[in-house]
Amino acid sequence: MYLSDKQSTRVFKAFCDENRLHILSLLRGGEKCACKLLDELHIGQSTLSHHMKILCDSGVVVGRKEGKWVYYRIDPEGSAQAIALLTQLTTCTAEAEDVDCSCGSRRAAV
Repeated sequence: MYLSDKQSTRVFKAFCDENRLHILSLLRGGEKCACKLLDELHIGQSTLSHHMKILCDSGVVVGRKEGKWVYYRIDPEGSAQAIALLTQLTTCTAEAEDVDCSCGSRRAAV
């Protein structure tokens, strides 16, 4: 499961805002209508649309239109990709060993 650097940036951008984290928390309980998110967040329609675009662009959230409203939910595949990305970026892939630096010092093995 590989994400491009551009898509990886979108995933992290989605998690870098208090309102978007609150939206994700609300969506953990299942699909929600935008009207319900508006009631819970006390923000305007245009602000919600902005946040939902970022969340949907990340792939973590998907929406479906029904009438004049959009219903949002966490996408299991997008969520799995975000988890895999974080794991990939925070897992050491090589054993640490003595390394000669260009500064002339040596770093001890970790």
